[in-house]
Amino acid sequence: MELIERKTGKCMIISIKGRLDTINYSILEKRLTELLDQNIDRILINCAQMDYVSSSGLRILLMALKRITMVKGKFVLCSLQDNIREIFEISGFTTIFEIHPNEEDALGVF
Repeated sequence: MELIERKTGKCMIISIKGRLDTINYSILEKRLTELLDQNIDRILINCAQMDYVSSSGLRILLMALKRITMVKGKFVLCSLQDNIREIFEISGFTTIFEIHPNEEDALGVF
C-alpha cells in the first residue's frame, strides 16, 4: 500500500494505492493519528486506486471518522471502486461515511 498526500486549502487529501489490509493498516493508522494530533480535521480519503480493504482497514477509517466528528471536523471518502463499495455496503458503512463518486464532488463539501 502507498499513501499519496496533498493539501488543498484546509483539506488534506490522502489517496490510497493498493491493498489496505491486516499487513499494512498500521501505516494508515499512524498517519491519520499524526494528522489528527496536529489538529487537521478535514480529511478526504481518495479510494480510486485502492484494490482491497480488510476489516482492519475499515476499523482505522471508522476510528478516524469518530475522532474527527468529535471535534466537528469532516472526514469524507471518494472514488470507491465497485468491489470496495460492495464491502462498504455489506458492512453497513455506506450509511456511516459520507461517500462521493469523485474527488471533485467530495472537495465541494469542504
